[in-house]
Amino acid sequence: MITRDILTEAMYEAMRRAAVTLPPDVRRALDAALAEETDPLARVQLQESLANVERAARGQGLVCGDTGFPLYFVRCGANTCIEGGFGTLQDAAETAVIRATAENFLRPTMVDPLTRSNPGNNIGAGMPKLELTFAGDGDGIDIVAAPKGGGSEIFGTFYRMLYPSDGLEGVRKFVIQCVREACYAGKICPPAIIGVGIGGTADLCMKIAKEAAVLSAVGSFNEDPEVAALERELLAAARDLGIGPMGARGVNAVMALRIRKAATHTAALPVAFNAQCLVGRRWRANVTANGAIEYTGETETL
Repeated sequence: MITRDILTEAMYEAMRRAAVTLPPDVRRALDAALAEETDPLARVQLQESLANVERAARGQGLVCGDTGFPLYFVRCGANTCIEGGFGTLQDAAETAVIRATAENFLRPTMVDPLTRSNPGNNIGAGMPKLELTFAGDGDGIDIVAAPKGGGSEIFGTFYRMLYPSDGLEGVRKFVIQCVREACYAGKICPPAIIGVGIGGTADLCMKIAKEAAVLSAVGSFNEDPEVAALERELLAAARDLGIGPMGARGVNAVMALRIRKAATHTAALPVAFNAQCLVGRRWRANVTANGAIEYTGETETL
């Protein structure tokens, strides 16, 4: 049985690491972008961002000061057993976020949407957000902590219900318009990781777009060859916009673009767009049934 204390520690440590350490795949992509960009302003933007990452690795702050929304993506197996039941997951997440905020690994950014009152601990209705899925017959828990920056969420979220007759051309046009709108002034802190959801209901479409942005490994492509071809096509089109790091001239406004799809109504073609900023914060904790915890910055799609 996995205890509440083990869960809390895993969630805290995954969130702490996400705030101070860049995932390896994201770091490789940023280094590649720096090697490719020629515009002086684009290079300076990347160099400053990477310098901040190095300072964070030395214990001198965070990879980015805007730690945004505290998100957890949790996957359990059919034989997973948790002390107190699965409701313990939310309790553990709240305790972990309170601690991470008190220790200044998370900035207290969560407020009441109407009164704007701030409890100072990132706890409120719906926060921290926890997505729970089940897969396989295992007995462990896989946790991804993702403090998602406010800029990428505020300026990098779009949704549109297309007509089925709009087809792939309509999807392409919508996605590239979104890239341009989100990146042209550096609003989402590009180079960005873009997630696109196609299909489902409105809420499911938005959900899979965010998961594509937050949980996908940079440099990977969809297992479906047709979807992978569309990912590569859209990524190439984004590079042709002439927008680079932080909105400067260049080609690396987008470092990765991933698509997820879901079955939808015959009369519908919903499309969603969600961006993750250049630091691509996420860290995972794998908890075994006997309470052992392994942390890694590498990811596989949940």
